[in-house]
Amino acid sequence: MPAFPAAARVALADTQLRHNLAHATRTIRDKRAAVVGEVAQWEALRLAGAAVKESALLDLDRHLEQLEERLTAAGATVHWARDAEEACAVVAAVARAHGVDEVVKVKSMATAEIGLNEALAAEGIAAWETDLAELIVQLGGDLPSHILVPAIHRNRAEIREIFRREMAAAGRPAPDDLTDEPAVLAAAARAHLREKFLRAKVGVSGANFAVAESGTLVVVESEGNGRMCLTLPEVLVSVVGIEKVVPTWEALDPLLRLLPRSSTGERMNPYTSTWSGVTPGDGPQEVHVVLLDAGRTRALADEVGRQALRCIRCSACLNVCPVYERTGGHAYGSVYPGPIGAILNPLMKGVGQAGPEGAQTDSLPYASSLCGACFEVCPVRIDIPSVLVDLRAQVVDAHRGDRGVKGEAVAMRAAAWSFSDARRLAWAERASGVAGRVLTRLGRTTLPGGRRAAGRLPGPGAAWTGARDLPAPPRESFRAWWARTRPTQEDDR
Repeated sequence: MPAFPAAARVALADTQLRHNLAHATRTIRDKRAAVVGEVAQWEALRLAGAAVKESALLDLDRHLEQLEERLTAAGATVHWARDAEEACAVVAAVARAHGVDEVVKVKSMATAEIGLNEALAAEGIAAWETDLAELIVQLGGDLPSHILVPAIHRNRAEIREIFRREMAAAGRPAPDDLTDEPAVLAAAARAHLREKFLRAKVGVSGANFAVAESGTLVVVESEGNGRMCLTLPEVLVSVVGIEKVVPTWEALDPLLRLLPRSSTGERMNPYTSTWSGVTPGDGPQEVHVVLLDAGRTRALADEVGRQALRCIRCSACLNVCPVYERTGGHAYGSVYPGPIGAILNPLMKGVGQAGPEGAQTDSLPYASSLCGACFEVCPVRIDIPSVLVDLRAQVVDAHRGDRGVKGEAVAMRAAAWSFSDARRLAWAERASGVAGRVLTRLGRTTLPGGRRAAGRLPGPGAAWTGARDLPAPPRESFRAWWARTRPTQEDDR
């Protein structure tokens, strides 16, 4: 995956993608704003949600041990996975033990993060997504581009074409009279998935929350497919990030009120499913829970970035981000796109790594205008702009020992040399004034307000001017203006 600037450039050239994203994010933003406006004490609710998550993170080890104890007592088998490879191996081993060649899945960011579908495919096991948007992405051979609406970059006509072209190879084909009406598309998906629900012996899920005091996992969803996956198969495997733990049911209360309004713009999510181990004669009779680290303890150790683990995956920050709205999710190179992805990925993977993957991760903290809109809408008050700035500093520090001369470092040294001596600063000001007069006369770009600017510069200057304006410097420095317009001390006397 290329670094964010290169990937974003491709997305910016796709006018259909930008149109789809602008329409979808505007719709979700308006719905969210309407239902959030109904809550008089919304800010107090945000503070309560943030406090619950922060408290749980600070005492995470104790809550995880309690969760394991309760789940085991209820008949579940708890596995601990340090990374994606270990988590995928557990799920594959369970599927192989039951001799299945397919599983059905609830929409799960954790399983997407660890590449579970690909790992199971390598074992000859098909993993069928049952969430409508995830199904569209899977059938289209595509990648998710949004946390909540993975197929947000597709319009109805494109979805109809995907269903007509791909459904037959994956099971029940699309009907011949398929149109691009939402209800017709949903009916085709429902018929396609029903036979998979009834046939599957193994279901795979994630969890939105895990309540330590009772050993209960919680999934919230809108379509009902999750409840089908959680109750119909004989075996259930749940892959849960360790940061999903909350201590008590009481602590869960503000989070369940914050999530639906922030994500889908609903007062209450249509389906909330909970399960605690095995209930004889009811639901799956074998339950496995995989508690996943995969970089979360690394993020937990970062005093500034730790707050990113409060995230409840509502995606509100994506829907207000001007960068995401124009580039979409694929440019972030991760299942966690947008502002939260720009901090979660570097925190969990670490910055300063060598190679293309490291360069891609290091580019993410810069994928933001730092406008602060993401913090304003975050239901658990993650200060994403502050974490972005801190991560940028970490990226710079991680590369201080790199070989080679960097233009930015040369520019900073030149500035330090000029500013450390009054005479040198005066020369720099005079040179800046000359450049300003030249640019004002010859510059071909005009900024809002009428100020002239340089266009894209050739050579090393392109690294800065390729994505930013370079306004013409003022013709006269402040010190020159002061000397010209103010009387001297001798005149005052």
